[in-house]
Formats: sequence, structure tokens, C-alpha cells
Amino acid sequence: DPSPFVNFREHKMAAEWSDIMKKNKNSSSIEKRMVRQYLVLVLPGMIIFTIGLIIPLILSFRYSLTDWDGMTPEKTFVGIQNYIKLFKDKDFLDAWWFTIKFTIGNTVIQNILALLFAVALDSGIRAQKVYRAAFFIPCLISAVVVGFVWLKMFSNVLPAINDWLGTNFNFMLFGSPDTVLGGLLIANNWQWVGYWMLIYLAGLQSVPAELYEAAKVDGANAIHRFFNVTIPMLAPAITICVVGITTGSLKVYDLLVTSTKGGPGRASTSVIYKTYTTAINGRQYGYGSAMTVTLVFALLLVALIQVKGLRKKEVQA
Repeated sequence: DPSPFVNFREHKMAAEWSDIMKKNKNSSSIEKRMVRQYLVLVLPGMIIFTIGLIIPLILSFRYSLTDWDGMTPEKTFVGIQNYIKLFKDKDFLDAWWFTIKFTIGNTVIQNILALLFAVALDSGIRAQKVYRAAFFIPCLISAVVVGFVWLKMFSNVLPAINDWLGTNFNFMLFGSPDTVLGGLLIANNWQWVGYWMLIYLAGLQSVPAELYEAAKVDGANAIHRFFNVTIPMLAPAITICVVGITTGSLKVYDLLVTSTKGGPGRASTSVIYKTYTTAINGRQYGYGSAMTVTLVFALLLVALIQVKGLRKKEVQA
């Protein structure tokens, strides 16, 4: 009679199925417990992020639709009139033009210098740690202090050296609309090149030495190795540096406070500096909020385009 064997097989299958269900139940409970732990760890950061960024952005958009001076309780709704006014405001458009030039100059110069310094330090020169510290120290200084330092450099220290050497170089870069951008680029690059250099240096030190050896065997010289091995392997670091420098440059403000104050005239007025003077000094809080919204939108758009484009290069590399 095969029935005992059939019953035994059925009982065995039932036992195996019960074990599987218990394991699935245990794994699902473990997963739920891990999800709860992750939420507990993420929750404080999310609360700070929401209070410090999301809510102010929502309020800024709300105020940008009003004619509010930031002081009185009355907020007159004007719709998109503030945004229409922005595109007719020559001072605001000039502020954007300066910010774009500053951003392009910073992004190009800082990436090139940071990469070159990183390659030099990775080549095995002596006193590597000393040079690394010397390049990195300026980024620990507040941008407000950097602006003050370079204001003194251009107005007192360098002209004194000029007189001592008997030369006739124009070091008063902050005093002319034609040279103020160059002076600010010098100050900003002096402060931040070392920071981005360390990111490139970390990327260089993670490149396998076997790739360079294989390139040498194939007859590639130093220039070919740099463009065909180093640059492709640094694609993730390039993405970080380009996006970081670009978004940081678009938000330039504190450097201007102690160095040029947006001058001479309005030659170095950035978008944030214009927003601050409009909203706080001019008591046009609604109009200033509209400026803020446009800047946030521009930052998100630029970052999204850069990340997508550079990620594609990473995949190709």
C-alpha cells in the first residue's frame, strides 16, 4: 500500500514549507526592524533639512507672489508681477551677468589648477605633506576674512612692493570695473584651489599603477598617459569638483561683503548680493524672494544638467 509513503512525503513537504515560511517571516521582521532603525537615524537630519531648507523655500515662493516689505503684517498678493519685473530690472540682469562670468572663470581656473597641483603632488616630490597643508590651509579661513585680506593686499601690500621694486604694475584690482572680476577670481581661487586639489589627489591615488605600466609598455608618453588614463579614471572626481565649484560660485556673497561691497558701482554685484540689498536694505521682501526663487531654480537646473552630462562621461570612461 503506497499511502504511508504518500503521507510521509506530504508531511515532509509540509514541514519544509513551514520552515520556509518561518524563515521568510523572520527575514521580513529583520527587514522591518532595519527599516525602523534607518528611519530613526535619518529622522533628525530630515527634520533639520525640512526646517532649514524646505519650509523656507516654500515660504520664499509664497512671499514672492506678494508685495511685502518684510516688516508690516499686510502682504498684498500681486501674482507673478515680481517675476515679470525681474526680467525688466537692468540691475538684476547685470548681477546675473557678473555671476555667470565669475562662475565660468572659477570653474575653469579652479579645476585646471587643482588638477595640475594634484598631479604634481602625486608625482613623488619631496615635502609632499607640507605642500598639501600649505594649499589646504586657506580654505579653512572664512571667505569674509579672505575678502578683507585681499583688499589689503591689493590696496596696501602689493602697491608697497611695487614702489619698493620701482615697477609700475596696477595692483588696485578692486578699484576698477574692468579689473574687479580678475581680483575676485584671484582671491577665490587662492582660498579654494587646495580643497579641490585634495579631491583630485585622492582620485589619483586610487588609480591602479598597472594601468600606467600597461600604457608605458604600449609606448604611451606622459601626455598620452595623462589624457588616456588619468583623466578617464578621474571622471567621478571631475563630476564632484565641477558641480561643487559651479554651484558654490553661483552663490558667491560673503567674499564680496568685505572686499568690494558689490562695487565699484555695481560691477561686482552678484545675484545673492543684489537679493540681500533688495530684500533687507530696500525693504522689498516680496521682490527679493522672487530673486531667491529664480536663483534656486537656476542652481537646480545647472546641477542637474552637469550631473547628467558628467555621469555619462563616467560611464564611457
